[in-house]
Amino acid sequence: MGWKAIARYDVGTSHQSQELPCQDYGDYGIFQDVIVGVVADGAGSAKYSDVGSELAVKTVIDWFERVNKSSEQQEFSQSLSQIETEKVFARIVQEVIAELRQLASEKDYAFNDLACTLLVFIATPHWLGAMQIGDGFIVVRPQDSEDYQLLFQPDKGEFANETTFITSKDALAEMQVKVISEPQKFICASTDGLEKLAIRISDWKPFPPFFKPFEEYLEETANPEDEAEYLVNFLKSERLNARTDDDKTLLLCLWEKN
Repeated sequence: MGWKAIARYDVGTSHQSQELPCQDYGDYGIFQDVIVGVVADGAGSAKYSDVGSELAVKTVIDWFERVNKSSEQQEFSQSLSQIETEKVFARIVQEVIAELRQLASEKDYAFNDLACTLLVFIATPHWLGAMQIGDGFIVVRPQDSEDYQLLFQPDKGEFANETTFITSKDALAEMQVKVISEPQKFICASTDGLEKLAIRISDWKPFPPFFKPFEEYLEETANPEDEAEYLVNFLKSERLNARTDDDKTLLLCLWEKN
């Protein structure tokens, strides 16, 4: 038994037409029976947000790798309380902010030029902890349910195309954190480029026909990272790009029993 996962991201047609890079980034790390997933979406108005989103994601994964190797290792295999989970994610956010500030200083960037959203989850066969700053979504399906669940309502701010970024002064205050003390079968994290396809905005419910094929893909694929064509083709498809011109990221995870 164990986790199967894949993360891919692709530039939106609006950025292609402007010859801009993809400002999304996503990755994951598997540490025995613990999986950590991270996605980030660089702010369209921020000059180096593609750099910021990549650094944010890599900083989170690096943090967990250090913790995993540490003699003072946090025992993530055991379910953490809400307060404990909030403290872990606060430490992670502070680490990301410090790395972004250091890069901004080294490169003589404005700190806000590295603005991005940040979504992180920690999952084991027994529990899940997740956080979100900004928009995008994390959707899960518990092992004992057929229903997909949206963990957080995306932060859309007061005006259109507005959200909270990790470079915002109130990023920690606006961070949403959730703990689920039950096993999850399927987890999907994404940036906001796919929101209107995957989430019913009228009541913030996941749209099952969006997620079910990806879950079946993971079930049928022995090693998703080596058989990524299905996901890559989806993200690049004309049908998808006709419905969204934004960058898009998909991080898919499945817990599989032998």
